[in-house]
Amino acid sequence: MKDLNKLFCILFVFLCISCKKETKEDTRNSEIRDRYFNLEKIGWKSRAYTQKVDDIGFIATEVPIQYYILKDLGTENLISVDSLYEANKRERIIEFTFQQDEEKDLLEKEFTGINYTDAVKYMSFGLNKDFYVVTSKKDTIACSGVTYERNYKIAPYQKVLLFFSGIDPNEKIQLIYEDYLFRKGTLKFQFKDTYTQIAL
Repeated sequence: MKDLNKLFCILFVFLCISCKKETKEDTRNSEIRDRYFNLEKIGWKSRAYTQKVDDIGFIATEVPIQYYILKDLGTENLISVDSLYEANKRERIIEFTFQQDEEKDLLEKEFTGINYTDAVKYMSFGLNKDFYVVTSKKDTIACSGVTYERNYKIAPYQKVLLFFSGIDPNEKIQLIYEDYLFRKGTLKFQFKDTYTQIAL
């Protein structure tokens, strides 16, 4: 009987400790879920800035890195999503879209002055040198990579993802685009606040 009481006491203590651990984890998960819900509520891609030159629209949209992490991992384990964000929070991703008013293919020679194949190569491999970011502290950050989302003439626009590294998540940025492909000059896109300010 004493052994049975001892066993129940040990089991009770173990259950109490387990509940406390589960409660801390649940609270953390809930805090993270609230933060991501706030970002989702304002719209993951709500911060789009457009400039139009002649008949071409240039659209820059800063997308929080959490969007891509959640898209890849899902919402099952938000703590690991948050850990990945913490490890990559100094990265910035900007979606940049080019669209012609009449929805013509912008990579045609009439827009670029070069043949179609060379225009596709430039979008894939040469575009990164045309973009950089200036922080509110006047630091200049080069584009560390570009992913061209080729649509094979299905969508009426061209889109690239721009990657920038080493930027404080609380830092406001301005994207500068020196347009050599369409020869429209220098375009500036000022992002007025940060997602960390919005999410808190």
